[in-house]
Amino acid sequence: MADTAVVVDVPRKSRNNGRKALKQKNPSSSSPSLSTNEANILAQTLSQQLSPTQAPSPMKSDPSKENHDGLSQPLKGKAAGKGKQSKKSFEKDLQEMQDMLQKLRIEKEKTEELLKEKDEMLKMKDEEIENKGKEQEKLQMELKKLQKMKEFKPNMNFAISTNKGGGFEKKRPSPPYILWCKDQWKEIKKENPEADFKEVSNILGAKWKTIMAEEKKPYEEIYRAEKEVYLQAISKEKRETEAMKLFEDEHKQKTAMELLEQYLQFKEEAEKETKKKTKKERDPLKPKQPMSAFFLFSNERRAALLADTGNKNVLEAAKIAGEEWKNMTEEQKKPYEEIAKKNKEKYMEEMEVYKQKKEEEALNVKKQEEEMMKLQKQEALQLLKKKEKTDHIIKKTKEKRQQKKQQNSDPNKPKKPASSFLLFSKEARKTLVQERQGINNSTLNALISVKWKELSEEERDVWNAKASEAMEVYKKQMEQYNKSAKEEEQQH
Repeated sequence: MADTAVVVDVPRKSRNNGRKALKQKNPSSSSPSLSTNEANILAQTLSQQLSPTQAPSPMKSDPSKENHDGLSQPLKGKAAGKGKQSKKSFEKDLQEMQDMLQKLRIEKEKTEELLKEKDEMLKMKDEEIENKGKEQEKLQMELKKLQKMKEFKPNMNFAISTNKGGGFEKKRPSPPYILWCKDQWKEIKKENPEADFKEVSNILGAKWKTIMAEEKKPYEEIYRAEKEVYLQAISKEKRETEAMKLFEDEHKQKTAMELLEQYLQFKEEAEKETKKKTKKERDPLKPKQPMSAFFLFSNERRAALLADTGNKNVLEAAKIAGEEWKNMTEEQKKPYEEIAKKNKEKYMEEMEVYKQKKEEEALNVKKQEEEMMKLQKQEALQLLKKKEKTDHIIKKTKEKRQQKKQQNSDPNKPKKPASSFLLFSKEARKTLVQERQGINNSTLNALISVKWKELSEEERDVWNAKASEAMEVYKKQMEQYNKSAKEEEQQH
């Protein structure tokens, strides 16, 4: 077996075929010259040619297989090298992809956080806009209410205030010297025409000193009479003002309640109503102002212009009428001017009648106010009389009580003793006045009360004992006093 040499012609594979096999990753199946089946057949024929005794040793392999393995080894090495490279590149690409994915995830999280923040900001802005809208609605509602409140007009008569100027209407009477000066001024001025006011007054003053009492007497009598009238008027005015003050105070209390009721009623009605504010009412009795010549002409022409042109715009028609009026002659304008003049004369007459009516109404209102004033004065005087009566009654009752106390109070009757606090306060007051000179009475009382509260039970017991001793003495004195009083009654 060792001597025999078998030569097998094995076809060689081209380089191109090897490359193709590497690409396809299956060299055995892709080679056209030699397949695995053919190699197996050749191996069988060789084994048959050999003797049966000389079997191939297990250590030695099949030469065809060795040849096949020898051919496939370089191909496998190349494929393995390329596989390792592709694996490394694949792992690298996979790592890059994973890194990219991680970055994308981080970016996604960031974008989500930003979107959340933006959503929160948008929500906050929406809430602010809603709140502002609600506040504006509230303000508009309050404004409407305030505008409605302006329309509130109470239906009641208020008390007319008398003390407008603050002083009395009646003038003070001039003294006798001034009355005499008024009479003598002209005579002295004739005698001294060049003398000024100061010089004339000096001359009058010197003359008044030389006048006898009999000459002064008539002026003094006039002054007295005027003074009496003045004092009576002042006392009357004072009484009236006092009465009116009382009346106004009472009237204010009554009107305040009425006003409040009317206001609440008006407020309820205003809340129910949601209509717009109406325009200021025009006086229906007041005559309307007449139209001018141009307006009379434009009223005539407007309908014709609108009908001719077929245009429904009133402004354009008014412009055309204005241009026509400018181009018109004085003769053409004359009839319209005459009509306007007649209308104006008629309006003036109506206005005079209207003004007279208004004046009459104002006079009637004034008369009513005067009558109301008289009634209010009378009511005020009645109130003042009532107040004076009540004051007089209160005064008398107080006087009677004081008289009774004086009658009932016996000087021999023993007085009640002071309490423990009063006994303490007497001594504490002396010490505090010495310590703090010029102290206020209220602060002094406060300090005494604080000191009394700060005392311990033992210290208070001392003062309580003194008070109880004084009370026992008082009781004994009262017993003796009562016995003596009874004895006196029995004797009488």
